[in-house]
Amino acid sequence: MAQEPEMTRETRAIWATLICFVIGAALGTLVLWGSPRPIAGDGSVGLPAAFVAGGIAAASFVVSTFLHRRGQNHEMPRWQIIISASSAVALTLAFAGVTALGVLLASEVLGVGLQGLELPAFGGALVIAVASAIGGRLAFDAGIGLRTTDLATLLFSYLAIGTLFAMLTAADPHWWELNFSQLGIGDGAWAFNGTLVVAGILTATVGMYIGRDLHRIRGDAWFGRIAAVSLLWVGTGVALAGVGLFPVEQIVVVHNIAAASTLVLFVAAGVATTVAMPGPPRPLLVVTVGIALLLVVAFVLADGFKLYSLTVLEAIVIGLGLLWLTTLVRILAVLAPEMSRPSARGSLLHA
Repeated sequence: MAQEPEMTRETRAIWATLICFVIGAALGTLVLWGSPRPIAGDGSVGLPAAFVAGGIAAASFVVSTFLHRRGQNHEMPRWQIIISASSAVALTLAFAGVTALGVLLASEVLGVGLQGLELPAFGGALVIAVASAIGGRLAFDAGIGLRTTDLATLLFSYLAIGTLFAMLTAADPHWWELNFSQLGIGDGAWAFNGTLVVAGILTATVGMYIGRDLHRIRGDAWFGRIAAVSLLWVGTGVALAGVGLFPVEQIVVVHNIAAASTLVLFVAAGVATTVAMPGPPRPLLVVTVGIALLLVVAFVLADGFKLYSLTVLEAIVIGLGLLWLTTLVRILAVLAPEMSRPSARGSLLHA
């Protein structure tokens, strides 16, 4: 009997995959009707496939959320419901963005390996159908029960996919000689800048989920501190989005301020979260000290010994930061109960 809910969810997920495949094939045939198209480049299958698969993934997440989490927040006060709904909207955009960029990246890679290949409408529609089925299935599974750890993994995956796609389509092949911001310059700048904007939305959403987990652990007694933690994470996301909204070639000062603010707010949010956690847990302290030492060594090797460029240093800092964030949310997942915890506060500002 205990297996029946799991079997029901799995059956729904299989049906969702099939439906996404069929819708993707139908829409793909519609948008690609006409002359054969290449896999990547101008007038290719890649861009229509990204739009269709991204839209289907977003719709799949919305449907799954209504099916599996409808009524979950009915005991919560209005302000808590609004925050939960805002997170769901942000995640819907994120799943659309991740799927679309993943399809674009795959099309660029296939375009290099299959140069000269052109697909007719039905062939391209099949590619779109497969992409829609994969993206739709992953989004549907996320709607069943999304945890903070899943969001951190999604953020890491999205940044990796978006950055790789921006590298493949960069206007300047020697961008790496300066820094990552150079990917936001030129004809293909939208890929990198758009990645940062959506990554900022995801980071802010991760912060709201961290606040949710802390509230499940601490309750209303810690409301003020938990609110401060969430606001710091949201500020980090806003600053990260600002890096993409203000490219370095347009407004250098604002771009640099946004980049520096992202780093400062990330550290502040991390410290505030650690302080708000019970303990704080020893594994998190060990990882924090270890990563701090690695960062010091990385800065010394880059600045003092000139062993690698600023681009490599940026990659190290981002990678270690995401590693620490993953450790944080995993430990939170261990400490936080799975059941939602409605707040007893009738207002966000007043108890």
